[in-house]
Amino acid sequence: MILRKMNSSIGLTLLVVLTACQQQNSQDLREQTAKTTAEVKSDAKAVAQGIREGWSRNKTHDLNTASKDELVTLPDLTEGQADRIIAGRPYSDPSELLKRRILPKAEYDKIADQITVKK
Repeated sequence: MILRKMNSSIGLTLLVVLTACQQQNSQDLREQTAKTTAEVKSDAKAVAQGIREGWSRNKTHDLNTASKDELVTLPDLTEGQADRIIAGRPYSDPSELLKRRILPKAEYDKIADQITVKK
């Protein structure tokens, strides 16, 4: 589905460019191409973010061993929050993130089903 969306965006860009070639002068063509390219770029960023979130969605991360890079793949988790999680190790239970005030409840709730502590 992602590739289909990207292909349709690229196809749309090419269609606009080809149509524009027949109907507009070169300045108008450049402007339309730049506009369409910016729209495709925005879509590509959204697709990439969705892919990144999708990879981590069904995977649990051990709070005691996950790297910072792994932790920041969790929904809306910032680098600062990942640093605080790492600094607070070791954990005996994921809920310690709340008890120790490492994360607020709203942020914890977003990631609770994707974190674990292996014993």
